[in-house]
Amino acid sequence: MTSYTKQLQSLLPFESHFLDRKGIKLHYINEGQGEPVVMVHGNPSWSYYYRNLVSALSENHQCIVPDHIGCGLSDKPDDPQYDYTLKNRIDDLEALLDSLGIDSNITLVCHDWGGMIGTGFAARHPKRIKRLVYLNTAAFHLPESKPFPLALKICRDTVLGTVLVRGLNAFSSAASYVGVKRKPMDKAVREAFVAPFNSWENRISTLRFVQDIPLKPGDRNYQLVSDIADSLSEFANVPTLICFGLQDFVFDKHFLAEWRKRMPHAEVHEFADCGHYILEDAKDEVIELIQNFMK
Repeated sequence: MTSYTKQLQSLLPFESHFLDRKGIKLHYINEGQGEPVVMVHGNPSWSYYYRNLVSALSENHQCIVPDHIGCGLSDKPDDPQYDYTLKNRIDDLEALLDSLGIDSNITLVCHDWGGMIGTGFAARHPKRIKRLVYLNTAAFHLPESKPFPLALKICRDTVLGTVLVRGLNAFSSAASYVGVKRKPMDKAVREAFVAPFNSWENRISTLRFVQDIPLKPGDRNYQLVSDIADSLSEFANVPTLICFGLQDFVFDKHFLAEWRKRMPHAEVHEFADCGHYILEDAKDEVIELIQNFMK
């Protein structure tokens, strides 16, 4: 075991498990027993984001939290070995849950890119889903009222963006500062968030996630995102909880308005003073809301 792996494992108060994906190791947490809760992280994050929620729920539920390929303790292959795209992310989640025999009564908890990946899985297997929890995320295209953020455009479309993200870790590092609004992350927590992304090679997924955002017809995944968005109507009778920090510079009031339109039955909680990492900013409130929702 490398010192890098030991460092990351020391940050998680849970046992590590791995699934072989055609020679690539996908890391996941599998804690507790009971009905399954599947927590899907986004970018630039990893399973560490859900540590407090796992601790709160694992007494009565089986908590499964994968690290996407390129994130956390999962392998970080180069492009020839792995195609960093939405369809493969959904395939990975599907393969993991199939390998564990998780095929019913699933509560999906999704953050950031996890909303697209988790809902993509749900769209394939709607009968497996019992509840949905969405935290500062999307499962549809950029709302018409929302300009594409300049910082994301630079990362997505320019050589400068590649240098900033992979060379200087600008994306992950910046997110650990601007992603919370109530109070700064403790130094140890901030360092844990960025720890997996410690080199040019290990930041590949951080960049590829941004480059994978489809903005217009013809972009790779544009049709897949359209299909995922259309699938939301299938979950009109599925209990849904939405918690949003309104000071997120991407997933803001424009995205929340779209969620209200697409999921009018959802229980919605707004946090006017919170940012992107809602489980850090409003940990106690959001965890309590999720616990009550699941009762």
